[in-house]
Amino acid sequence: MKIVFVGTVQFSLKTLKKLIDLKADIVGVCTKKTSSINSDFANLSPTCKEYAIPLLYVDDINSKKSVDWISVLKPDIIFCFGWSFLIKKDLLNLPSMGVVGFHPTKLPQNRGRHPIIWSLVLGLKKSASTFFFLKEGMDNGDILSQKEFDILYSDDASSLYGKIEKIALMQIEDFLPKLQNGTYNTQKQNQQKTNSWRKRSKKDGQIDFRMSSNSIYNLVRGLSKPYVGAHINYKNSDIKIWKVEEMKNTQSNIEPGKIIDIRDDIITVKCYRNAIKIVEHEFEYLPKIGDYL
Repeated sequence: MKIVFVGTVQFSLKTLKKLIDLKADIVGVCTKKTSSINSDFANLSPTCKEYAIPLLYVDDINSKKSVDWISVLKPDIIFCFGWSFLIKKDLLNLPSMGVVGFHPTKLPQNRGRHPIIWSLVLGLKKSASTFFFLKEGMDNGDILSQKEFDILYSDDASSLYGKIEKIALMQIEDFLPKLQNGTYNTQKQNQQKTNSWRKRSKKDGQIDFRMSSNSIYNLVRGLSKPYVGAHINYKNSDIKIWKVEEMKNTQSNIEPGKIIDIRDDIITVKCYRNAIKIVEHEFEYLPKIGDYL
C-alpha cells in the first residue's frame, strides 16, 4: 500500500515517524517550508532526508503542480494529518483508496477550526481522536477510527496535544495493517448531529475580567503553548498571559479587573465571579495593587 503523506505541524511529524517505524511504504511527503498560521509548525524535511523519502514543498496542495507530483507517485492512499486547508476533488479522487484525514473531536460534533483550543476554552470534559476518509466539505467523511478521551481540569493546550498524539499513534498502529490487508471498517457520520467551530480571532484571546474566573482559566489554558497565548490589553499594549489559577473570592463590592494582591510576581485580579491569580505572564513592569486590568 503506497502512501503519500501531507502535513506541516508537530502532530504531522510524530505521525510520520510512527508510520516509518511501522515500515509503511511512504512514497512521498507534501509539506510547507514555513508557516505563519501554524504556531505548532514542524519541519518534516530532516526526517524525509534521513529516510530518503521524496518531498515537495507546497503552498497550495490542490495546485496542478502538487496534484501532478502526487499523481506520478501512484499512491494507493493519502494520509493528511495536520493540514489547515481543505483537500479538493481532483486530489480526493486521485488515490484508489481515498484520503484519510484527522480531527481531534468526537465527529460528527465539533467540526471546523482550532479544535484543541475550542475544546479547552469551552470547558469540554470529553472529546475524541478521529481518523476519517475525506470527502468534499469539512470533516464530514466516514470514520475509520475514533477513540474518546477525558479532558481534565488540569489539562492545558500542551498536555492535551500530547494526550491526543499518544492516542492517535496507537490508533495508527491498529488501523494501518487493516488498511493494508483490506479488513478495515468505516462508520458513516450522522449529518443531523453536527456543528462547526469557526476560525479563532485575536479578539477571542483577550481576557475580560468581567468574565467568571472559570471562563478566564479555560481561555488561558486553551491558548497556552504551543499556541499564541491569551492576552490582556494594558496601557495600550498586549500582555501575554500563559498560566492562571482560580481563586475563591466572595467580596461583592470590588469591581472586576481590580488588582487585589501582588506577591512574588503573581498578580491576583478580581473577576465578575471569584478571582484569578496570574502566575505566568509577560509584564515588563508590574502594575500596582489597586490598578485595573
